[in-house]
Amino acid sequence: MENCIFCKIARGEIPAKIVKETDELVAFNDLSPQAPHHVLIIPKQHISTLAEINENNYELMGKIVLTASEIAKELNLEGYRIVANCNEIAGQSVFHIHFHLLGGRQMHWPPG
Repeated sequence: MENCIFCKIARGEIPAKIVKETDELVAFNDLSPQAPHHVLIIPKQHISTLAEINENNYELMGKIVLTASEIAKELNLEGYRIVANCNEIAGQSVFHIHFHLLGGRQMHWPPG
């Protein structure tokens, strides 16, 4: 999508501190971290919300979780949280699927 900020990051048009990149995914540090380690993991393919996952793209979600696990190991995280919001009512503010990998501090439930 032409004006999507995450698509622009994936294409290298907007700089980001890249943590990991594959042919299908890019992971980069969040500009407003909510934990000592806060990495966003996005597919390079534009998919607006989790509600758009279907039989043609669902395997990408597994690759995102695998990438999160690899990054957590590289960061020596003892534990971590993976968060994804679907639609504005759930807190999604950028309409390109993205997963937050949060670690490096004690996590609480409910989140806070």
